[in-house]
Amino acid sequence: MKKILFICTANKIRSLTAEKMYKNDSRFIVKSAGTDISANICINRNILEWSDYIFVMEKKHRNIIRAKFPDLYKTKRIICLYIPDEYDYMEEELMILINNKIENFFGINIGKK
Repeated sequence: MKKILFICTANKIRSLTAEKMYKNDSRFIVKSAGTDISANICINRNILEWSDYIFVMEKKHRNIIRAKFPDLYKTKRIICLYIPDEYDYMEEELMILINNKIENFFGINIGKK
């Protein structure tokens, strides 16, 4: 099973929604975190090292990983989903967007790193 980490800013809406959506999916083991100091779970070296794939919601999240963890940035597979912070937790439109992007990514790239 692939270990997937979802990242947004506060780990309260987008990444938490993604984690909940894929929590019981037998293909993945999932966690979520945020880049902001006020996040429910803040990104850290351990959680980044744990993951096989890191899905960030916006480019700024990838840039924060690059600035704080440059060595991990060079070795980890980080994919930007380009999902803006304009949704509510578990909002249907957000779930459809996440699902389409994740399924499209793994439908085309499964098994590649």
